[in-house]
Amino acid sequence: MAADCLFCRIVSGEIPAARIAENEHCIAFRDINPQAPTHFLVIPRQHVASLDQVTSAELAGQVLLMAAALARSEGIAPSGYRVVLNTNADGGQTVYHLHAHVLGGRALHWPPG
Repeated sequence: MAADCLFCRIVSGEIPAARIAENEHCIAFRDINPQAPTHFLVIPRQHVASLDQVTSAELAGQVLLMAAALARSEGIAPSGYRVVLNTNADGGQTVYHLHAHVLGGRALHWPPG
């Protein structure tokens, strides 16, 4: 845990979030500024700053497995959804704790911008 990390503070319960799922590896919660009708984040409980810092296939896999399971349970899997992992400043990352954005519920165009 990083004391100054927003998402670590959500993991610890210090900051509330609209949690939709959690297990021993990850937590998922609704994005506070949704960019699609369904938009949630999946984060590992363990602090890892970005995808560039991931050294465990298990950790990355747990994040993606939860993202896919929740896309199915949220009803966006049949029509399609997008999983986004912004990495570092030029990649658009603003919170330096690995997180996957899961977006769906409407057509998502390419390129994303």
